[in-house]
Amino acid sequence: MDRAESGVELGSFLRAMRERLTPEAAGLPGTGTRRTPGLRRQEVAELAAVSIDWYIRLEQGRAVTPGAAVLDAIAAALQLNDSERSHLHLIARGSQPPPQRAQAPLSASMRAILDGMPLLPAYAMDFRGDVLSRNAAAAALFGEDFLPGVNIARLIFLDEPTRATQLDWPKVARETVGDLRLNLARNPEDPRLRDLITELRTASTDFATWWNDHTVQERHHGRKRFQHPTEGTLTLDYDTLVAPDTSAHRLFVLTPANAFTAAALRTLITARAHLLGTHPLHPAAG
Repeated sequence: MDRAESGVELGSFLRAMRERLTPEAAGLPGTGTRRTPGLRRQEVAELAAVSIDWYIRLEQGRAVTPGAAVLDAIAAALQLNDSERSHLHLIARGSQPPPQRAQAPLSASMRAILDGMPLLPAYAMDFRGDVLSRNAAAAALFGEDFLPGVNIARLIFLDEPTRATQLDWPKVARETVGDLRLNLARNPEDPRLRDLITELRTASTDFATWWNDHTVQERHHGRKRFQHPTEGTLTLDYDTLVAPDTSAHRLFVLTPANAFTAAALRTLITARAHLLGTHPLHPAAG
């Protein structure tokens, strides 16, 4: 089955699964008579804590390959059984799902913090570097394909367009290696983290070299230069905040380091809001 066929199969499967699930069974309030059976796309997206735009693209077969964590969030939202979850992973990623491990969902308060910072690009991720949610400012800065399910380490080491935007790539990349090694020590039995590290060691000589020198580093605070295709060189400070209830979730926030970058961010955020028909200070979630 090629990618186009897989996209069609994935869309048909997701529609069938949400159409069989009633709002009441999903824990949502009843809304009277509906024109179509089951859940709406918006409701599935909210239950899975992903953006509605990304979920629509997933049903249409237009989204980038989703991460295992996001597929599991969708499987939980649709109340799939083990066989259905396995099928979802096979048609979406071409591989069996990893063993399930209980993990606290992204809290509503953290999502509110993300959306409450309309002028600061920010995103939430887990200890593997999988993006769980991002705000509108992050989409304005990084593009619409920066969506829940992408993995930061894969982007940095395996995606050439992303690498080209990182003007301090060696520094950022080494920090990423050190962060993954630290998180592996904290989560030594996590199969998805181990698979990610094996993939990166195989696919990237740079990653393998830095992994072998036992770099250990946690990304708390720093500065990096980002080459934007229309706005030029942006200088950004970053801070990583750990959720108080679980070390598995982290909030990565970017702030402009100079007046030029601040003005460029406002331009990008305003342009995206205008395109979507929203207000820059009150953007639609994600």
